[in-house]
Amino acid sequence: MSSADLEARVTAALGRVIDPEIRKPITELGMVAGVSVDDAGAASVAISLTIVGCPAATAIERDVTAAVAGVPGITSTSIAVGVMTPDERRALTERLRGAKAARAMPFGPDSLTRVIAVTSGKGGVGKSTLTANLAVELASRGLAVGIVDADVHGFSIPGLLGLTDAAAAAGAITRPTQVGDLILPPIAYGVKVISIGMFVEPGAGSAVAWRGPMLHRTITQFLTDVYFGDLDVLLLDLPPGTGDVAISVGQTLPHADVIVVTTPQPAAADVAERSGIVARQTGQRVIGVVENMAGLVQQDGTVLALFGAGGGAEVARRLSAVDEVPLLASVPISVPLRAGGDSGVPAVLSDPLDPASVAIRGVADRIVATGRGLAGRKLGLAPV
Repeated sequence: MSSADLEARVTAALGRVIDPEIRKPITELGMVAGVSVDDAGAASVAISLTIVGCPAATAIERDVTAAVAGVPGITSTSIAVGVMTPDERRALTERLRGAKAARAMPFGPDSLTRVIAVTSGKGGVGKSTLTANLAVELASRGLAVGIVDADVHGFSIPGLLGLTDAAAAAGAITRPTQVGDLILPPIAYGVKVISIGMFVEPGAGSAVAWRGPMLHRTITQFLTDVYFGDLDVLLLDLPPGTGDVAISVGQTLPHADVIVVTTPQPAAADVAERSGIVARQTGQRVIGVVENMAGLVQQDGTVLALFGAGGGAEVARRLSAVDEVPLLASVPISVPLRAGGDSGVPAVLSDPLDPASVAIRGVADRIVATGRGLAGRKLGLAPV
């Protein structure tokens, strides 16, 4: 076989190497700077990484080496790793954006991405845990899913998905990479994730003490500068209550759907209802209520209602005074759900038969049953 034929085969093999951050073939991203094969079958490949210190460098070099070595007729492999020039990076960011202008928000009303904001009237109801598990469940079904952790002051999504310093020490990509004016989000369990927690220094002394304008600017940057690619579903984990971030998200994404998370006690219904009312005031649609901590399942199958009962149904009933709002699920108190949050392995994966995991899968079922855009098309469903 001629060296030209081998070069063509090596190039084809490189087309199967996927950048772990951007999730596209490196040949499409302009990262293959050169391929040559001599008459003895020795292959030389030049790779241009996006930036100096690219966190994906080790994985890309490993996968390139394996892909080239697997080509029949190749006797040895030499990989030269360099870095893109500023012009090459600009070309890459333009290629990724496509026809979209720089700093344009890609999740507008004409987007095929379904945007779902998860909100609650107060903190501590398990909203972030629900968001993380729901995202992973949707991704496990083959959907392209992203999360914006909009709870700037109380960010917990990175930890719930295992994007921790311990994971980084083991070689995982847990923090965003900046390429030009694009931010590449880390990926956990197939979900692209962005959170302010990825930008602050770790440690007990770290805190975000921002007010309205900075909060709005951060959420806007997450929605415009982060490269999520073509998503089926974008979930936003909102902070509890009806403050600055909830209003900013409502103004920026007035077409978004909203899920309200509450707890079983009827006293919680008032504050949960308010979060749904504020969402509606900005034009968003409340698609359902999830009742979390809905009792502790005993060994004999009975349920101990530690926090009362009926709160979720009551919130759904009150919000249905305007448009019908269903109770999507009652998620029971669950040790695996809590343990999964602590370990960074969502319970829908680590313990899929746990009653809480089953209930969350039910929420995912309801979401895809009313799919729109890419999600609806992929699943063969009619848009809402």
